[in-house]
Amino acid sequence: MEGFDDEIESILYIARECSVYKIPPLKANEGHRAGEWGDLAQPLWKGRLRFIDKGSKGAALLFEDGTTGELFAKADYDPLKPAVEAVIDSSRYFVIRVEDAGKKAYIGMGFAERSDSFDFNVAIQDYTKRAKAALNPPSPTSETPAAPAGPKKDYTLKEGQTFSISIPGREKKANAGTSLLGSGSGGSGISMGGGIPLLPPPPSAPKRR
Repeated sequence: MEGFDDEIESILYIARECSVYKIPPLKANEGHRAGEWGDLAQPLWKGRLRFIDKGSKGAALLFEDGTTGELFAKADYDPLKPAVEAVIDSSRYFVIRVEDAGKKAYIGMGFAERSDSFDFNVAIQDYTKRAKAALNPPSPTSETPAAPAGPKKDYTLKEGQTFSISIPGREKKANAGTSLLGSGSGGSGISMGGGIPLLPPPPSAPKRR
């Protein structure tokens, strides 16, 4: 369709339920604490969270009503300027940076289960790693050049050339047979090619007159 430029939306992570909190300003540079957000059982909002990837348009965190899909808040996610920060006193709560028309605000986010926060963390880290790799592809000059191949050797036999193969154990057996029965020229034993000795033929019987 002409003029249709919407990209396919990939869902990187989805939580059926998460809570959003209004948080106080950060007092010190030591980090946010969920324990300072008041009663965590009374969130500002509760609904669904989706972490989506829209290709060249980047990724975003969408806070939506779990039933109607109505958008409560959206936080664009830039891997170079992560919009997600973990609190220092819990593994289930995070601080999200939300920007709208140049205005910036921070909200708290929490999960009921630790498994949900773990999966969310993994999704964030995986996307960040892939996005940074795409922004900084390896340079072709950084690859180790292959060693130049040397001249090929010719192992074919030329006319009139022969080669021998030494099999371990065969030489000892051959020597043992020679020492017991004598050599082919000086002893009375006769050996066939495999080294098995044969007795000489018996003398002819005298003819009767």
